Amino acid sequence: MEDQACPRCKTTKYRNPSLKLMVNVCGHTLCESCVDLLFLKGSGSCPECMVPLRRNNFRVQLFEDPMVEKEVDIRKRVLRDYNKKEEDFATLQEYNDYLEEIETIIYNLCNNIDIIGTNKRIEAYRRENREVIQRNKTRMGREEYELEEMLELERAQEEARKQELAELENEQKKEKSAREGSAHRRTNVQWQRCR
Repeated sequence: MEDQACPRCKTTKYRNPSLKLMVNVCGHTLCESCVDLLFLKGSGSCPECMVPLRRNNFRVQLFEDPMVEKEVDIRKRVLRDYNKKEEDFATLQEYNDYLEEIETIIYNLCNNIDIIGTNKRIEAYRRENREVIQRNKTRMGREEYELEEMLELERAQEEARKQELAELENEQKKEKSAREGSAHRRTNVQWQRCR
């Protein structure tokens, strides 16, 4: 397994277990410290692909592969608008064509293929289907809401576990430091007695 690292400062999870990698819309990662440094001046661009970035688009990386992270983000954004269900179509073939269109859009955006044309296509769909999109958003089933809540809860729990682990590590370092300081003082006292 390849060790996760920040491409900018080269810090790895091995050297710094509490390293928090952040990912942006371009799919490239930076550690939290590098993100903070990048946005000290207010705006910045990705060090790898030079895409202009905004601080509020960064989020904690959940998956080891940043491209998976990028696809999940794109899929969520696309499915907010392309939210028709099978019962919205007259035939199964129409529904399958619709699903194929969604996958083509996601593939294009993930692989940087005709981004401008694909975004225009999404915007046109959004305009033409505004009412249907809104109706389907309100019609979203209880199961989907529960699933989203469960996922959000899992993310929050994972973040809390990471925070707890970092605090525990800091506490252990302080205790070790205090023990070493105490042992050093005892050694000095014993040395002074021998004089």
